[in-house]
Amino acid sequence: MTAFVLVPGAHTGGWVWEEVAGRLRESGAGAYPATLTGMGGPGDPAGAGTGLETHIDDLVRLIDGLDAPRVVLVGHCYGIHPALGAAGRRPERISRIVHLDTGIPRDGDPPLALVPDGTVRERLSRADGQDGGDGGDGGGLLPPPSPDGWRRWGSTAGVPEEALERLARLAAPQPADTLTQPLRLAESVSRIPATGVLCTANGPGIAAVEAMVGLGDPRFPALTDPRVDFFELATGHWPMLSAPGELAAVLLRAAAGEGHRIPPPQDERSAHLRPFVLDVPEARRERTRRVDLHLPEADGPRPAVVFVHGGPVPPEARPTPRDWPAFTGYARYAASLGAVGATVDHRLHDIADYGRAAEDVREAVRLVRADPRVDGNRIALWFFSGGGLLSAHWLAAPPPWLRCLAATYPLLAPPPGWPVDASRFHPATALRTAGRLPVVLTRVELELPELAVSIQDFLTAAERCEAAVEVIDVPGGHHGFETVDHTEPARRAVDRAMRSVLGHLRN
Repeated sequence: MTAFVLVPGAHTGGWVWEEVAGRLRESGAGAYPATLTGMGGPGDPAGAGTGLETHIDDLVRLIDGLDAPRVVLVGHCYGIHPALGAAGRRPERISRIVHLDTGIPRDGDPPLALVPDGTVRERLSRADGQDGGDGGDGGGLLPPPSPDGWRRWGSTAGVPEEALERLARLAAPQPADTLTQPLRLAESVSRIPATGVLCTANGPGIAAVEAMVGLGDPRFPALTDPRVDFFELATGHWPMLSAPGELAAVLLRAAAGEGHRIPPPQDERSAHLRPFVLDVPEARRERTRRVDLHLPEADGPRPAVVFVHGGPVPPEARPTPRDWPAFTGYARYAASLGAVGATVDHRLHDIADYGRAAEDVREAVRLVRADPRVDGNRIALWFFSGGGLLSAHWLAAPPPWLRCLAATYPLLAPPPGWPVDASRFHPATALRTAGRLPVVLTRVELELPELAVSIQDFLTAAERCEAAVEVIDVPGGHHGFETVDHTEPARRAVDRAMRSVLGHLRN
């Protein structure tokens, strides 16, 4: 018999797993929802010094008390940290670790590194130093979110109102040290089979993970290990409340090793490093700090297009985005048609880096406009993929020299739970004050679901405010189609988008 140890996320106890545990038991499996120290509600306060190690000890004791040959540890959100810590102490007992809508902690990371709610650090600073007999020597207690605040921890899509009410009512204060103590990962954990369950209403699905594998992030090649597999659930961050039956079925399949496996790339070149869809001539290129200028054969100041890559892109990635074939291809094509093409390396290395990346883009634009070969009053900005969120600043208050804004397979609204300031990085909202700024939007037919939703929301907002948005579709196109789909529709889409952007610069 397989025994499932179900580890809850922050502020919650074993009660959050009740329906899932019942479904697992009906199937003949064992189910053991864990309530970690201090997380049982008002009658179970955290004692002095309660931290991550305390919660790891809780799980080790629970595992030691089980009479089952196969133990599957399921960690939701924060719960993956004590789950991994316990697995490192009892690797011979664990047959699989399930990451339920949570990230991949690294050795030495505190759980806070993966907490999505950007307000948590502020709340922790207020909790720090509280004693009151609860946090004691180990720091304070982090109060649970307000009833409305749960949405900042992750999408509540699909959760019935009564379940949301119960979530808010039964939530317990979280001992601050459980979030700030570093996780120490034993090397043996890497040999235990693992499953990722991705909740697609809250973030990326399997296709997005496959795309990230090729970017050079040292965390992602391990995801092609044959011991690692994946499932998707079309729901939000709380599948035990929104889809308990579906989650129980997925956990049973995970225990049997039935998930989707990501194969290593077949082409020695990652998708983003394959040739550009158009054969464009070389252009003279000059590099200044984070910016490359691809210069046309022309006299006098010329209009310029600044190409802003997506991400996150790991800092170790080589080559860096301004040398990727798609961006050099677009920039050289712009130069061949008489405009300056500028490619930029900005520091969007993590989803928490949008503020820093936005400043890099603003600095790049200043540098481009100041170049004497550029007509600083005729500039277009062109955003790609995850860089789409960076367009919000320019849509909200377009400067007079910005003649056009383009976006290709863009992310146009931050996914639920991302540590992104939605007041600064929400293009669909910013569009309301964009006036008649021309927007050229290229979308692909086979888009990643999480991006497709944001694009549709953007177009709905554009209709409401009568924004000047031109849509260019790529039939059969994939995300990153310029180096993936060498098809006639792909070539036509690149050409049409470029000529539309340059037309707005010349008018």
